[in-house]
Amino acid sequence: MATTTDTTSTPTVPAAPAATSPSARLAALGLTLPPVPAPVAAYVPAVRSGSWVWTSGQLPLVGGAMAATGKVGTSAGCVPPEEAAALARTCVLNALAAVAAEVGGLDRVRRVVKLVGFVASEPGFTGQPAVVNGASELLRDVLGAAGAHARSAVGVAVLPLDAPVEIELVVEVD
Repeated sequence: MATTTDTTSTPTVPAAPAATSPSARLAALGLTLPPVPAPVAAYVPAVRSGSWVWTSGQLPLVGGAMAATGKVGTSAGCVPPEEAAALARTCVLNALAAVAAEVGGLDRVRRVVKLVGFVASEPGFTGQPAVVNGASELLRDVLGAAGAHARSAVGVAVLPLDAPVEIELVVEVD
């Protein structure tokens, strides 16, 4: 008797970490949400309206200080794209911290709807999507399918405080 393989099935999606809740996945990755960074001007870190939360642009602040400054690019003196992707992860952790503070915890996030990433870019640099992937991939790792989102990755001349990267989120919550 011959055996056949079903070739009509859905492609395999990489498995999320075994932990089921976003807070457990975050811990399984060895990460914690930082304290919400204090605003650097006249705004609040996040605003909730109904089941939606919008974050203000979050910079790569760690302990109240900018983790790196400057333009992203491949020229000498620029922040390398790989380092900028890690800074985008820091920004999105800050954004998740702002959301969690606004709604009472990370596990209240139903899904990420939109991520907007701004990359301070040296002239001619076109790698903004790869930089912003640092944030997108962390959202996938922490939130699983709920972390899949629409996205914009925008190159700009300069960002506040000379930050290399800035991230905004729109999320749906319980």
